[in-house]
Amino acid sequence: MEVSQKLAKLRELMAKNGVDIYIIPTADFHYSEYVGEHFKARAYISGFTGSAGTVVVTKDFAGLWTDGRYFLQATNQLAGTEIELQKMGEPNVPTIAEFITNNIPNNGVLGFDGRVVTFGEGKDLSAKLKKKNATINYDLDLVDEIWEDRPSLSKKEAFALSLEQAGESVDSKLARVRAEMSEVGANIHVITTLDDIGWLLNIRGMDVDFFPLLLSYAIVYENSVDLYVDETKLSQTIKENLAKSNVNLKPYNDIYEDVKHFSYSDVLLVDPARLNYALFNNVPKEVTMVERRNPTILMKAMKNDVEINNIIKAHVKDGVAHTKFIYWLKKLVKDGVSDKESELTASKKLEDLRREQGGYICPSFDPICGQGSNGAIVHYSSSEETNLPLTTGTFFLTDTGANFNEGSTDITRTTAMGVVSEELKRDYTRVLQGNLRLSKMKFKEGISGANLDLFARCALWDNYQDFNHGTGHGVGYLGNIHEGPAGIHWSVARAAEPFREGMVITNEPGLYISGSHGIRLENELVVRKTVKNEYGQFMEFEVITYVPFDLEAIAFELLNEDDKYELNNYHKKVYEVISPYLEGEELEWLKEATREI
Repeated sequence: MEVSQKLAKLRELMAKNGVDIYIIPTADFHYSEYVGEHFKARAYISGFTGSAGTVVVTKDFAGLWTDGRYFLQATNQLAGTEIELQKMGEPNVPTIAEFITNNIPNNGVLGFDGRVVTFGEGKDLSAKLKKKNATINYDLDLVDEIWEDRPSLSKKEAFALSLEQAGESVDSKLARVRAEMSEVGANIHVITTLDDIGWLLNIRGMDVDFFPLLLSYAIVYENSVDLYVDETKLSQTIKENLAKSNVNLKPYNDIYEDVKHFSYSDVLLVDPARLNYALFNNVPKEVTMVERRNPTILMKAMKNDVEINNIIKAHVKDGVAHTKFIYWLKKLVKDGVSDKESELTASKKLEDLRREQGGYICPSFDPICGQGSNGAIVHYSSSEETNLPLTTGTFFLTDTGANFNEGSTDITRTTAMGVVSEELKRDYTRVLQGNLRLSKMKFKEGISGANLDLFARCALWDNYQDFNHGTGHGVGYLGNIHEGPAGIHWSVARAAEPFREGMVITNEPGLYISGSHGIRLENELVVRKTVKNEYGQFMEFEVITYVPFDLEAIAFELLNEDDKYELNNYHKKVYEVISPYLEGEELEWLKEATREI
């Protein structure tokens, strides 16, 4: 069906159910960043395939709300449909909640599938709708009634992490969580987020696109855990090991009934940003709820020494693969780029090189490989319809990552495909300066990404340029590639969490010139403690991505002496780490690519 036909059918169902406004978020029942094929209702109804966005439909309007990463992509994919792009954060663009409260009629009904809307969002909407005496019907998966060939839920086999991978036992993690529960007076903790459950129980799955996570819910009690999961995915060994930690297995969907049986004497610890609205509404009203961030959020963000050592091993593998890939690109230019080479063939080449390193599981997110003007689309995903051939005289941007047995990676490099203009070089250099200057920062304990972001943007701001996305995000350990709670952005609201030792954070400034080129340069950083003296505890970043920056793309006259020192120091480390894995022409190229300037 065309988008117009789907919207027509949706509006018929809305009318049948007495719904005035219906919302379709990008979410599964666990509010994951990426979702499995079964949960791509928003993409199905709208045709927009970005990883974030919400469709809102009334009887005479349809809109898509998404953020700055996807403005160009959404504009292209919504073209020819009646769905209007609502650019979140831009002037005169209402929030979704503002639009709903302004447009719902008195005594109207807002509809959605409560399993894909968080408790916090639903509660906020419910409070706002009272002004118009409007109500919510949260038991409506209307897209399911339209989507005739909807994919079924994943049945892929789960796997466990050994102590050599996780660095901490399930019993130890449960003891830490129960201590946090006790601190707030809770005897039950309901967890619905897949990365939190995977971290807590040292299990993973293949149920979510790009993230090795297992569809499940968990309820932690004082002496046991109920794990709601499709038991057929678990091996006998996993079942036996979970049983040793008093983990009981229950059918995946039974949690919606089981929470109805909590008693008035129970005190539940719940995270309003991560518990879905349907589950919240099934808990008896007399049960006390303590609303706090899941304790596992911060615990899993602070990697232990075993995890960090494994992550570094994954980055060595990734560094070898990506360095070989850049050599391959440069050789294409030198030998004459074939008309057979394109964004898609280059993406496949990079994945093949990663597979060669051993222990490769899957990409850690949807690969972004943008030639020339496509590189200016921040979260571009190449397809047969948009695929551009590789050409010279411009930039080729690759923002990609991998899940290896040892951990997850996320790296962006922008490669000059032959000789590029001085304008492109200056743009590249300002982005590079931001990356180098942020990486070298020393800062006090308690500092957050809101404090440090200006160092990544200053060279661009000096030229009245900027980029419309965060500078950095946390990275999960075989979990979510975008992991909270810390990040790097000038907005305190988006990056207020202080950096703590063991956190893994990306550093990825960029610049995007619509219709021309895009630049992003991304390394991963480990937060380390350094000197402690009379002024307090100081912190620093350790760069753990080992891939050269492109010397052919730099306007050297813009670099100051500190910039040159940091670049040379980084390239020295890259050569030291990666050179043992290369030989012949590749090794000779690496020597030149990391030469001192």
